Amino acid sequence: MLETGGNVIGGKIVPAASDERIDVFSPATGEKCGTVVRSTAADVDAAVRAAAAAQPAWAALRPIERARVMMRIADYIRAHVNEFAEIERRETGKPAWMAPFEIQGCADYFEIYAGFCNLPAGERIDIGEGYHCYTRHEPYGVVGIITPWNGPMNQLSRGLAPALVVGNGIVSKPSEFTSGTALKLAKAAVEECGLPAGLFNVVTGLGHEAGAALVRHPLIRKVAFTGSVRAGREIGHIAADRIIPLTLELGGKSPNIVFEDADFDAAVQGAIRTASANAGQVCSAGMRLLVQRSIQEEFVEALVAAAAKVKIGPEPDALMGPIMTRAQYDKVQAFFDIAAQDGARLVAGGPNVRQDNWGGGWFLPLTIYADVRNDMRIAREEIFGPVLSVIPFATEEEAIAIANDTDYGLNSGIWTRDISRAHRVAARLEAGTVGINDWGGADIELPFGGYKNSGYGREKGMAALHYYTHTKSVRVKL
Repeated sequence: MLETGGNVIGGKIVPAASDERIDVFSPATGEKCGTVVRSTAADVDAAVRAAAAAQPAWAALRPIERARVMMRIADYIRAHVNEFAEIERRETGKPAWMAPFEIQGCADYFEIYAGFCNLPAGERIDIGEGYHCYTRHEPYGVVGIITPWNGPMNQLSRGLAPALVVGNGIVSKPSEFTSGTALKLAKAAVEECGLPAGLFNVVTGLGHEAGAALVRHPLIRKVAFTGSVRAGREIGHIAADRIIPLTLELGGKSPNIVFEDADFDAAVQGAIRTASANAGQVCSAGMRLLVQRSIQEEFVEALVAAAAKVKIGPEPDALMGPIMTRAQYDKVQAFFDIAAQDGARLVAGGPNVRQDNWGGGWFLPLTIYADVRNDMRIAREEIFGPVLSVIPFATEEEAIAIANDTDYGLNSGIWTRDISRAHRVAARLEAGTVGINDWGGADIELPFGGYKNSGYGREKGMAALHYYTHTKSVRVKL
């Protein structure tokens, strides 16, 4: 049973201002597995002020000194993978093989950004004889990072590592459903890795309470948020009033386009991988599968056969775990009725599939609908569950039109042996990432972010460093 004694402020567990707590449930069993504190604006204020006090000295360090701390954090995570994975497995229900794999990826963030410690570099700009002009990249000060429940420690590390290495202080508000790994990391970073006390703090609680207080706090100068479009809009309104920058990653309804000349088997497996990964609870998942009409029937048959081999359940070797919150479980199930009303053809999974080994867990089958039109709700709305919609197209132009006919623009895929077509279509897709003959989006080295309602700003890669710093121009008359 996970029972947190409070928030982590200054590297220590600090009791919250309120005695109220939030129950945490295991998605794999449906049973209560712990509680976290329900923080107030007073708790957020204490955390932000601690970060503000610690940040100037951290920013004044040589970049290589900050990088050494980052490497110690990476080493600590790798040495305690199983401990972090067990917390995350309990709170998210992720399969036993998957949680350690994702935690290892969190260590990679700190290692990679430690290597970027002297970036972003300023530049000298020639404006004419008699002047010396250059730019500096300076930290914002204190950054708020608000993370979702589908990839708790991964999402935290994604923002935390680049924000820290360029000299910012951090206050994180994790999802109330999955706070355990953030609390452990914040405490260990100070006690075991040498991160200055107060520089990285974690405050648990509800989004409209602790999260809103974090965005509103006058000492927060930048916010990174991953979550729903609804919550992103609410944060955007507050940030607009305060005139502070945001990085928003808000979800997607990504197209995965299969042309008739594609490597058939590779495309089938790619489609199954993206639909089943994390039980479909991935913002960048390719849940609109566009298949050329000439191969549609054969492709759907192959998809159904592949889906039948996907193991689902609480077993350690299962490919798919549960839906991670009860509310999301109910939402995905409601889409089964919506799909039927819209006239989509159910070819795999659906509402009547239940396995004895699922017990009281929030498990759902990998579900595939064929004959989907792009105006159906299952093609328009982000379901955030293992529900794949197969949409036919006839020509390249039609595929591009359907792919771009969405409010989202986070990720996309193209499967073809025609290299000219691959680059031609990639250039016209309205998405932050395009995978060709592979489904991408997980690489730390590549910038990641969206178009349209999928958000703005970029995480990952060297691009993230620019989103956690100001650019200052210095103009000297000689």
